[in-house]
Amino acid sequence: MIDEFTRECLAIDVAGSIRPARVIEVLARLISEHGAPGFLRSDNGPEFVSHAILEWLAKEKIDIALIEPGKP
Repeated sequence: MIDEFTRECLAIDVAGSIRPARVIEVLARLISEHGAPGFLRSDNGPEFVSHAILEWLAKEKIDIALIEPGKP
């Protein structure tokens, strides 16, 4: 997770496969430490477009900005 404004790396979580529950866990920790972002920009990976993530982001009132397919 990188803060787009400061370019600070807020979290690194390495795994062969990251489940949506783990993404939520990391995001919840970051929100408790740094506050909630206005939006979350991510790729279209399955861990970020799952119903669990989208529902959690809506509950937390965080908008999502998906990167266009094929763009870095």
